[in-house]
Amino acid sequence: MQPIHPTIKGRGAIGNPANRFDRIDFVPDGDAMDAEEGERPAPATVYLRDTSRSIIVTNDSPDVGFTHSINPYRGCSHGCIYCYARPTHEYFGLSVGLDFETKIFVKEDAAKLLREELYDPKWQPTVLSMSGVTDAYQPVERHAKIARACLEVLAEFRNPVGIVTKNHLVTRDIDLLKELSTHNAAAVFISITTLDHELSQKMEPRASSPKRRLAAVEALSAAGIPTGVMVAPIIPGLTDHEMPQILKAAADAGATTAAYVTVRLPFAVKDLFSNWLSAHFPDRREKVLNRIRSMRDGKLNDSNFNTRMAGKGIFADQFSKMFEVARRKAGIDRPFVSLSTNAYRRPPRAGDQMALF
Repeated sequence: MQPIHPTIKGRGAIGNPANRFDRIDFVPDGDAMDAEEGERPAPATVYLRDTSRSIIVTNDSPDVGFTHSINPYRGCSHGCIYCYARPTHEYFGLSVGLDFETKIFVKEDAAKLLREELYDPKWQPTVLSMSGVTDAYQPVERHAKIARACLEVLAEFRNPVGIVTKNHLVTRDIDLLKELSTHNAAAVFISITTLDHELSQKMEPRASSPKRRLAAVEALSAAGIPTGVMVAPIIPGLTDHEMPQILKAAADAGATTAAYVTVRLPFAVKDLFSNWLSAHFPDRREKVLNRIRSMRDGKLNDSNFNTRMAGKGIFADQFSKMFEVARRKAGIDRPFVSLSTNAYRRPPRAGDQMALF
């Protein structure tokens, strides 16, 4: 029996929902799917040049843990179906669905822009978050090396950086992260949603496997780089029961601190996620959605600063208590490392003779 919603191999989204800002919507021919397998051909990834003229972005959100961030890419080919950043693609006239996974904007000048902004006399050194929106270590980074180029700049200035990623590729840059960490200026969080490889392939099709993410925790920790785990997002009725096992596995790999975030489904991501459940877990669809609603005042999303990360209600309380007990039991309850700007410096520009005096 074919699934009601045909899946696409290697992609999280099933299709391209209409852009909320557009009145016209393109609906593909339903016969395009493979009638035998219930799958449609996977669309190719297209890389587009991003001509942004600045790279450091600020925010005043009280619940994200940082005020300044850099993102080398817009869009993310990891394809995580629950990704709260998907609606950002709608500002480019694109969709939160396959477009977000297959049309990746590349900031080729990111390192150059970062250098200029750190040289700006107005810049007050502070912790920069890398991957505050989309993952800096998504597959294209293996060849583009833009995140690495940004780290090279940050190491030169000794400006502290915090990284959150789902990709083992971050271990490629251990040399730079280790250099920064000697100045208490680097920390990495590996995001682990599930330890179930099959579930991960469906939910985060092009991110590193859970096993590889744990290997990244081990490698980073062994190098002396402060490393934590983000159990994120917790999806009630689907992944919540794994929290203790994830924390234990991360602690065994060397992580010393942890945090969690409950799934957020802003704008069209709600329908995208609902359709994904229908395709992959039709028997659990209503249970999952109803539990999310119970944590979000009867809705599938809550955008309020004070509750959007954890939700509220009985299940939110259960997650909070389970997290505290599980991380203490695993020995992963150290406080977040406090990164320092004490070693920050502005290296002399090439040809700047006055800097020698």
